[in-house]
Order: sequence, then C-alpha cells, then structure tokens
Amino acid sequence: MGPTQDSLPPGGAAAGTGHKAAHIIVSGLVQGVGFRYFARASALRTGVVGWVRNASDGTVEAYAEGTEDRLKQFIQALHRGPTYSQVSDVAVTWQSPSGHYRSFHIRD
Repeated sequence: MGPTQDSLPPGGAAAGTGHKAAHIIVSGLVQGVGFRYFARASALRTGVVGWVRNASDGTVEAYAEGTEDRLKQFIQALHRGPTYSQVSDVAVTWQSPSGHYRSFHIRD
C-alpha cells in the first residue's frame, strides 16, 4: 500500500466521540472486482453512512459519515478491499459531516 492521508481527522486524537466525515479515493485495481459492494457491506458492518461510486479515472470514490472510530474501521476495510482487488492507495480528506445521509448506498 502507498502513503495515506488518513492519520488524524481535524481535532486530533482526543476528538474521537463526535461525528466526522471522510471523502475517500481508493486507487489500484478497484473497479470490476466488487469493490463498491464490499464498501457498502463494510459501511453497514461498521455503522457509517454515505455513498460509494466508480470514478471515470479508474478509482473508487466514497463519502462516509460517522464517529471517528467507525470511520477508521471503515477506512481500514477499504485498505484491504475485496478478494480480487489490489489497493495501491487510500487518500482520505477529513471534512465536517453534512448530516444528510441515513444509509450507505452505491451511486451510479
């Protein structure tokens, strides 16, 4: 795996209880291998809400909201990916949550 930008969200390590949001770009062999379905299952398992989609540049893009701990679990799952994927990088940009999402879905 390559370098990541997901060390700490705004607020530092002590801010683990509030809700946060993460915009995530996953690079590598991540399209055509069930990655979006894996991401949705991982989101349901970790309890985050948001969306995932294939991007035109061959990456997978996701937006997730939840507690810092749940988001970190979700991001760790994306680092692994499904069986036939080969994740080379997971870039995370931490944001303030919008509060608009109640579930996690796959976008076209």
